[in-house]
Amino acid sequence: MWTNTESLLIHLIAGLSGTNKDVAVIIFLTLNTTRARIDLVERLAKMDGRPADIRDTILEHTQRLSKLSSIRNRYNHCIYSFDADSGNPKTILMRIADRKTDIKVGREDTMDDKAIQEIEDIVAQLSAANRDIWHLIGKLGFPV
Repeated sequence: MWTNTESLLIHLIAGLSGTNKDVAVIIFLTLNTTRARIDLVERLAKMDGRPADIRDTILEHTQRLSKLSSIRNRYNHCIYSFDADSGNPKTILMRIADRKTDIKVGREDTMDDKAIQEIEDIVAQLSAANRDIWHLIGKLGFPV
């Protein structure tokens, strides 16, 4: 679901840069992180001469995607395991946190009912973001 929503940036890149979708796909695929793709869209939206209403609307959508991507990263960039005692699933973050004198590896979180509800809420937010961005692409007449 995330990939489908992130790919909508292709249409924003095409429209904001005045190119066609095929060129925008090449640009999108050349940028290999979500952050880089969002940065590009935001910078194109902020260019001189861009009407403020278009700029501001696009920035609202990219900021929304940035917020959702941090939560996506938490669940995509982890290892899933099961607690040996309870059998409950856990996530183990695949990140090293450098401290002043040591490192911390693999923060663990339990996948309890609260975490499942959070994921369901994020899916709903992502669905709404997807629909809203498609609506904006159509409203602005960007290449589809």
